[in-house]
Amino acid sequence: MSFARFTIQALAVGASAFAAIAALAADSTPASYPSKPISLVVPYAAGGSSDTRARQVGAKLATLLGKPVVVENKPGAAGNIGTDYIAKANPDGHVIGIGNFAPMAVNKALFPKLNYNPATDLVPVALIEKGPLVLMVSADKSPFKSYSDLVSWGKANPGQLNYASAGAGGAFHLAGEMLEEIAGLQMVHVPYRGGGPATTDLIAGNVNFMFDMIPASLPYLKATPPKARALAVANDKRLPQLPDVPTFAELGVKGMEMSNWFGIVAPKGTPPAIVAKLNDAINKALYEPDLAERITSQGNIVGGGTPEAFAAFVAAETARWSKIVKEKDIRPE
Repeated sequence: MSFARFTIQALAVGASAFAAIAALAADSTPASYPSKPISLVVPYAAGGSSDTRARQVGAKLATLLGKPVVVENKPGAAGNIGTDYIAKANPDGHVIGIGNFAPMAVNKALFPKLNYNPATDLVPVALIEKGPLVLMVSADKSPFKSYSDLVSWGKANPGQLNYASAGAGGAFHLAGEMLEEIAGLQMVHVPYRGGGPATTDLIAGNVNFMFDMIPASLPYLKATPPKARALAVANDKRLPQLPDVPTFAELGVKGMEMSNWFGIVAPKGTPPAIVAKLNDAINKALYEPDLAERITSQGNIVGGGTPEAFAAFVAAETARWSKIVKEKDIRPE
């Protein structure tokens, strides 16, 4: 092969490679992003609250960004499988996912051999919502008419007060552990395989109390006659759906604000400009009246805000709950 022909071929190959790199880079710029459908990964099964909200948010983002947003469910291992998938995806903004309370703030302490590190392998994009917890008892089986009644009895009967949860290491369990520490109680945790069985036993009077989210608890609290009674909400202010139920702070209990929250995260290395573009679209979507109404009508709180604010929130939640998991030696079942 002549030198001239070799040079021409080399230049052609180089130009082709440069064009490919340039095209790839163009796909990662805000002007061209998104250049193809976006996968929104939900680390839980279809039909749950995270999945439902992801589909609602995804539909809004599709309109705002001009490309389809396809929800992919990757459940298993307390949300770890799907979250690990997000962390290992190509960081070009075309794979994003739901990052919520357990996989983002708890599971690193709960599962020592976790395959991803939420603090270093994921980029918080925007908070979607917070779901404050409510402490409730059986309406007709429980003698406790107030939070004060429950705590007084618990202190007078160490080790006899018990509470149900949807499973060890979950938000409802950790809320109970936090209450035990703050109120100076000795309690027994009774884990169930899901919130349904736990609520059934609560209403029957087989356990003293439990924490739950507002959407799941309202049908029992608002039934005629009521099947459950709310004693306190773990929020900084009263909730419109339960205006007569005091906050823990009103009852003199500090540090019991707690929610089961989730937001949108992206793989580490996603360009900041793309994170900013996603964040802007998510904020716009959250405050469209129909989506905001869907969130608030269930007793939840609309999120939003900057990526930096969401990152700071996740870091604070991680420090808070990792401490509880380690001090209480909590282990998954």
